[in-house]
Amino acid sequence: MDPRIPAALDHRLTADAHDWLADAVARVREEPAAVRAVFPAVGRRCGREPLIAGWTVADAARARLLAALPLGGAALAEEITALHRYGDSAEQRAVLLSLALLEDTDPSFADLGLPLVRAALRSNDTELIAAALGPYAARHLDAESYRHAVLKSVFCGIPLARIAGLAERADRELARMLADFAHERVAAGRDVPADVWPVVRAHPGTLEASGLPAETESSSPDRRDAAVRALAAFSATTPAGAA
Repeated sequence: MDPRIPAALDHRLTADAHDWLADAVARVREEPAAVRAVFPAVGRRCGREPLIAGWTVADAARARLLAALPLGGAALAEEITALHRYGDSAEQRAVLLSLALLEDTDPSFADLGLPLVRAALRSNDTELIAAALGPYAARHLDAESYRHAVLKSVFCGIPLARIAGLAERADRELARMLADFAHERVAAGRDVPADVWPVVRAHPGTLEASGLPAETESSSPDRRDAAVRALAAFSATTPAGAA
């Protein structure tokens, strides 16, 4: 979790909301099952406004509740899985955003939250997909799963800046996949999301291997124009990882 988030939450909460959350945290510390009653009430009692770094007030308040759970390992995973399963999309989002915090608090939690990440990645809810692809997923998804998660994000229109760990985990195979995606877009006469180009450009030859440059000779004006725009954007891009 961004270290600015707890302070921003405390600053944003009203006095009544702060008192309610403090009481809810104390209840959860004393009796873990109490989280099942207070977790759904957070949005109404604390607010749902945007906070910082892609988090809402409710996200941060729910993360505080989860971090207060006096559970570890499998027991913690079981409790948050139930909250995720029976919660609405806002509650599911908060669980996903909190996974890295839970692991930081309890290292024995380790990769036990991965089933929740994978469930989110199978959905078509862009907010859940983006929430799932935080630092926890960057730590634990295997290379193939991470690549496909990035590609799905591009298909869904999720900015790659929202995906944690991309600078460290983007490899040549991901660059190839994104170059092939770009070629498919150009072949359909469509523009390519600009944020794929730093990854592709960091791996020389992947663009050429995709066949995209040849589209400038297409008999279709739409394809030619799309290729010209794509190549101009590619050439103007700084490769991922460059200083």
